[in-house]
Amino acid sequence: MSRISHLANGVTVISSPMAGLETASVGLFVDVGSRHEEARLNGLAHLFEHMVFKGAGGRSARALSEAIEDVGGELNAYTERDSTSFTAAVLAEHVPLAVELLGALVSRPHFEGADLAREAEVVLQELAEAEDTPSDIIFDELWGAAFSGQSLGRSILGSEESVRSIGPADLFAWRDDHYRGGSIVLSAAGRIEHDALVALAETHLGGLGSGRSERSEAATFTPRLRRARAKADQAQLTAGWAAPAIRAENHLPARLFADIAGGGTSSRLFQAVREERGLAYTVSAGLHGHEEIGLFYVHSAMARNQARAAQGLIDEVLRETAATLDQRELDRARTQVRAGQAMGRETPWGLATLAARQWLIHGRLISPDELTTRLQALDVETVRAAGAGLLAGRRAEATIGLPAAKAA
Repeated sequence: MSRISHLANGVTVISSPMAGLETASVGLFVDVGSRHEEARLNGLAHLFEHMVFKGAGGRSARALSEAIEDVGGELNAYTERDSTSFTAAVLAEHVPLAVELLGALVSRPHFEGADLAREAEVVLQELAEAEDTPSDIIFDELWGAAFSGQSLGRSILGSEESVRSIGPADLFAWRDDHYRGGSIVLSAAGRIEHDALVALAETHLGGLGSGRSERSEAATFTPRLRRARAKADQAQLTAGWAAPAIRAENHLPARLFADIAGGGTSSRLFQAVREERGLAYTVSAGLHGHEEIGLFYVHSAMARNQARAAQGLIDEVLRETAATLDQRELDRARTQVRAGQAMGRETPWGLATLAARQWLIHGRLISPDELTTRLQALDVETVRAAGAGLLAGRRAEATIGLPAAKAA
C-alpha cells in the first residue's frame, strides 16, 4: 500500500513498498517541461536536465557517475513537454545515496560556463542526429502543426540559435522559478521504508522554494499543414485531431478508440494498411493528453510512391472504426489498458513512475479497481461516439519526404 506525505515546502513524497525485493527505484518528478519555456530560450528545460549531471552538490560530473556506479546503481533523466524526471535505481541499502544525488541535481547544480559551452555542443549534436532521422522529428512537426506559434508546439530540443543563447543565469533562473516544492514529487518503490524516505526528502529537498511553478500558456488547436525534408527517401505521414484533455471525463473512451484504431498489431490500421495491403512498414494511432487539451494522432511510414494510397486507406479505416468497432475490440482494448498498468506495477520503476504521474495529473492515486470500474462502465456506443467526435473536427498534418502536391 502506497503512503503519501508532504514536506513544509510542498514536496510530495510517495513510497510504494514491494515485498521480496532487494532493490528500489527512486524518482524525482517535476511538473515542468519544455512548454513552460520562453520562445527565445526554447530547449532550456532539456539543457537543464543535461547540465545538472555536469556537477552538483560538490561532486564533479565524474564524481556523480562514480558515486552511483560504485554501488551498482544507475542515474537517468528525461524531459517531456509537460514534465521532467530524474531517476535512480539502486540496491535498497543505497536509497539514502540515491535521494542525496537526486536532491543535489536539482537543488545544488554547478552550471559552470565552460561545462555549459561543451554540453550545448552535445545537445546540438543530439539535435542534428534527430534532424537526420525522420521518424525522430515527425512528431515535433505534428505538434508544431497542431499548436502553431505556441509553447506546446515547439521542439523539446530547441534550435541551434536558442540553445546557443542559453547562459548559466538562465539555468539558475529556470531552477529557481520552476523547481518549487509544490511542483515536485519524490516517488520510490521496491524495498522502501516510508518514514526514512520522508526524512531523506526533508534533508535533501526541504531547502527548495515553496509554492508551485507558474503554469504555461493555455494551448489552442491550430490545424495546419507542415512539410519537411522533401528529398527524404521514405515518406512519413502524420495527422492529428483535437482530443480531450488528460483529466477530462471523455479522455478514457477517446483513448480506447485510439487503441482500437491503431494501438497494436491487431488494430484495424495495422491489419488493413500493413498486413492486408502492404502499403506501409509502420502505422499506428495514439492519444496524448495535456492539461487543457489532447491530441489524437495517426503516424505511418512507407515508400514515397505508396503515400497517397496509404493515406486514403487510413482515412477510410478511421471512419469505419468510429462507425463499426465492436464488443470484442472494446474488450481487447480494456484488457490492454489494465494489463499495461498491472505490468508496470510489478516493477519498482514502473510503480514509482505510475504513482508520481497519477499524483501530478490527478492529485491522487488511482487504484487498479477504480480503473477497472471506469473501463467496464464504457460501452461500444460511447467509444464509437468518442471516435466520431475526434474525427469530426479539422486535422493538423505533418509530412516528411513528400512534395507539396502529394501532401494532402
